[in-house]
Amino acid sequence: MNYASYRMLNFLGAFVCGALLLIAVFYFQNYLGLEPCYLCVTQRVFVALTGIIFLVAALHNPSSCSNKIYAGLSLLSSVSGAYFSAKQLWLQSLPEENIPSCGPPVEYLFDAFPMSEVLAMLVRGDGNCAKVQWEFLSISMPGWVIISFIILSLLGLYQLLRKN
Repeated sequence: MNYASYRMLNFLGAFVCGALLLIAVFYFQNYLGLEPCYLCVTQRVFVALTGIIFLVAALHNPSSCSNKIYAGLSLLSSVSGAYFSAKQLWLQSLPEENIPSCGPPVEYLFDAFPMSEVLAMLVRGDGNCAKVQWEFLSISMPGWVIISFIILSLLGLYQLLRKN
């Protein structure tokens, strides 16, 4: 049986992450004019981190033991990103009276607060994260992002569990 190489699958993971980021910035943010909420920014960071791990693994093309380390890191990163997508989906499911209050725009956070506070706010999310700005096939944007993270997690898990 001819399996795809570790390197090729790592390039594929990096490509998928890069494509997701480009779609987020150029289509959703620039073309549609949607502003990312705190959890959206956090999810983008985890997409970028997962992509960087896949890219470094592909460029490094290490031995079998190191392949498992990269696969574990990509799996951890994508599962972490999926957690924040799930958190945003949970916020979107809340009744209006239970939605937390909205905070300042993301750009303001980076200008006005120290990085440690900004990170805490981004991870926590706010009322803006509960707003459904876009849907396709009745699935909101964080729903599609969690699907993407699940696919990336499966790729990392496959790389982790496969025989050399």
